[in-house]
Amino acid sequence: MPKAELVLVPTPGTGHLVSAVEFAKLVIKNDKRISILVIVFHMPMHNSATIDAYIESQSHEVDSDYITFLTLPPLSSPPDPASSGFFSAIIDLQKPLIKQAVKDRSRKPAAFVFDLMCVNFIDIAKELQVPSYVYFTAGASLLNLMFYLQERFDEKGVCIGSEFSYSDDVELDLPGFKNRVPAKALPMLLFDKDSECPTFFDDLTRKFRETKGILVNTFTELEPGLIRSLHDHDKIPTVYPIGPILALEENSRGGPREDDRASIMRWLDEQPTSSVVFLCFGSMGSFDEEQVKEIANGLDRSGHRFLWSLRRPYSESKHVLPSENETFDDALPQGFLDRTAHRGKIIGWAPQVHVLAHRAIGGFVSHCGWNSVLEGMWFGVPIATWPMYSEQQLNAFELVKEFEVAVEIRMDYQRNLMKKVANFTVTADEVENGVRKLMSLNESMKGRIHEMRNKSRKVLECGGSSHTWLTRFIGEVLESVAIN
Repeated sequence: MPKAELVLVPTPGTGHLVSAVEFAKLVIKNDKRISILVIVFHMPMHNSATIDAYIESQSHEVDSDYITFLTLPPLSSPPDPASSGFFSAIIDLQKPLIKQAVKDRSRKPAAFVFDLMCVNFIDIAKELQVPSYVYFTAGASLLNLMFYLQERFDEKGVCIGSEFSYSDDVELDLPGFKNRVPAKALPMLLFDKDSECPTFFDDLTRKFRETKGILVNTFTELEPGLIRSLHDHDKIPTVYPIGPILALEENSRGGPREDDRASIMRWLDEQPTSSVVFLCFGSMGSFDEEQVKEIANGLDRSGHRFLWSLRRPYSESKHVLPSENETFDDALPQGFLDRTAHRGKIIGWAPQVHVLAHRAIGGFVSHCGWNSVLEGMWFGVPIATWPMYSEQQLNAFELVKEFEVAVEIRMDYQRNLMKKVANFTVTADEVENGVRKLMSLNESMKGRIHEMRNKSRKVLECGGSSHTWLTRFIGEVLESVAIN
């Protein structure tokens, strides 16, 4: 019988939600004295049916004695996603619902764990006099950047976007990095004077400081300098590097129908080992027609086999997510499908983990979302960087410059998800050259990729660095119950 209950509140985007549920499974796997209540709320721009289907599948997969899900009803009058302060307004509207859900439980929780975007729920934890933690789904690079920017703002009184622009050739000495970081590797929204993003992230970071600790989906051996920088800072709560936390099981991610998955895997079975380039740009990744044509022409000229997750973007302005299963074939150049039929396959949503695990995959053109970065490393698949939004440009910089385990297509591509526009179009030449480099890596880079693959697995074993940090976190939660 569990002695303590954690309340976990993830952000309902696919990457955040799946990672949080896998975190819950990892805790239970390591200690059955803890149970976890996962509270799920909806966001207007996300596909609620997809989220609900994922939660339903997980409800059947996990042991309900240890992990239970509570989905809150949709808001009757949600704010407009395009409005200023949208996300903060959503959080404020959900607070009374979450507070009541927790008070209705048979016992007081031992701790709250909030997704990094949901840390404003800490007010509930304070009111109930329960310790709180942050679950940080990104890497230590973004966490370091957030603390740096917040301290910089408090010192100078201005956001970084007021000091210089995104397009300036400015480089920053950021804590924990080996190299100076160009401004173009920072999230573009930090430079958007019409956005709430700069002050929103500063406010989040201040809330981080009020928690008992920050659980980060990374591992010490991957980001040693960044982890050390966080641990050496006496005004930052304890940072627990407990990753990589990945959804590796067959039913743990949702996505395409089984017949679609089977068709993809059969096609890969027919390809030679390490011969296929896999292109996939995350749950929110899509392109306009001009960019699709450039990618297609680059793939055509590269001569390499490819598996391309090409998803049709939604046309309605209220939607951010592209279609799950509908491809964007009509944007392809005339004759492309016929010319590449013998060596290429176009798909909608991809079963990414199963694709990366397949022996036929030789390279991964990725948007550099943190989950995708960790998955590529876990399977030892070389990555070519094509970041899209959020902190992905910083992730791309890490992969290429800090870790030296990836090749660059671009590191500074940015796509505004709400406006559906990018800062430029990546050319067919850049795609072709990037794919050719990706598929002909030197032995030195191959060795670093293989080494990181092995390290990412060992850290989760008993005695490994991440396992040790997770055990420490669990011990603190159980100790707080004993004290109270």
